[in-house]
Amino acid sequence: MSIDTIFALSSGRPPAAVSVIRVSGPLAHAAGLQLAGSLPAARQAALRTLRGEDGGILDDALVLRFDGPASSTGEDVVEVQCHGGRAVVDAILGALEQIAGLRGARPGEFTRRAFENGRIDLTEAEGLADLIEAETESQRKAALTLAEGGLRRQVEQWQERLLQLSARSEAAIDYADEDDVGIDPALISDCAALAADLSAWLERPRVEPLKDGVRVVVAGPPNAGKSSLINAIAGQERAIVTDIPGTTRDHIEVPLSLGGVPVLLTDTAGLRETEEPVERIGVERSQVLVQAADVLLWLGEPDQAPVHRRLIRLHPRADQSGRTAGPPDTLAVSAKTGLGLGTLLEQTAELARSVLPAEDAVALNRRQARHLAEARDAVAAVQTVDDFVLVAEQLRAARSAFDRLTGRAGVEDVLDALFGRFCLGK
Repeated sequence: MSIDTIFALSSGRPPAAVSVIRVSGPLAHAAGLQLAGSLPAARQAALRTLRGEDGGILDDALVLRFDGPASSTGEDVVEVQCHGGRAVVDAILGALEQIAGLRGARPGEFTRRAFENGRIDLTEAEGLADLIEAETESQRKAALTLAEGGLRRQVEQWQERLLQLSARSEAAIDYADEDDVGIDPALISDCAALAADLSAWLERPRVEPLKDGVRVVVAGPPNAGKSSLINAIAGQERAIVTDIPGTTRDHIEVPLSLGGVPVLLTDTAGLRETEEPVERIGVERSQVLVQAADVLLWLGEPDQAPVHRRLIRLHPRADQSGRTAGPPDTLAVSAKTGLGLGTLLEQTAELARSVLPAEDAVALNRRQARHLAEARDAVAAVQTVDDFVLVAEQLRAARSAFDRLTGRAGVEDVLDALFGRFCLGK
């Protein structure tokens, strides 16, 4: 339990019809009694007249009492639902500030206490942070799935399987001195099955494209029409267009929504051999962006297109004489007349959608995927050792990776960054 008792406005900034003020900590009930005269039974709401230190009336409000550890923070909690005027809220917060042992909460401190008191794990806290920041319906659904324990429940299943494997390997160590005892093939097989399950999860679409936008990169040689295409899709002059080869030296990013799919459309410097230092840097950056692209729009010769899983070969400037029809397997487009742009956007949106996680599915972020990969690698390594002790050690390493994933261990370096994303009162 934390020593400090904290309080904060937990609803939106006033004025509002109703505001919610939360108090959490060992002195929460005492503070509620001082403010309201009496508290209702646990988990029930009651109308109370709130009074300040001088006995003056502050407001008539609904008061709720929660007893730790069965509360949102795992501590004793009092919640006040008062009229949402600025003066009312300021008066109640001022009265709480006068009570000895109470202090204002820091951003995210209520959620951090819920994590530290075991009410939620780190994946659920990450889901809450994502939910607060969600700007689209897809982001909201993904965050809500995580916040409601979608990944936690799955991790608990993996941990149960891992504990059973560990128990079998630890028990086998007791018989390791007997000459005819080898590593149980069934244990190796079960470890391989668990590693395969973890690998399958690591192959699923990640949450980053949903939050940052699917990266759609427009690439090709100089003067292929990349910047003109970017401007035509964006509907505004975002990139400089000239007849001079190599005009685009650095990439330009344009966030868009294609059919409800968030994308980050990226213009790149033309790919060619060059000795000019600045242009060479731009070409090197283009090559990196092509490799990192989720969807690649190629405007060069079709047979020179980079190998890519989601590639659309374009035949630009189809409005010009002699270029109306493109080579096979290319889409003819014109930034000048708009020819083919509708089809291009439909195909791009379809490919971009395949990068995103399915609605209501649990999607891993980079941190979660990193620790899941550590667990997978440790379990998979069991197949490469021939000693009972080494098997047990690999399984212990996998358990530690799961602990880092859920926040049970080794996550102090990420807590400040995570809870710093929360607003005051959350």
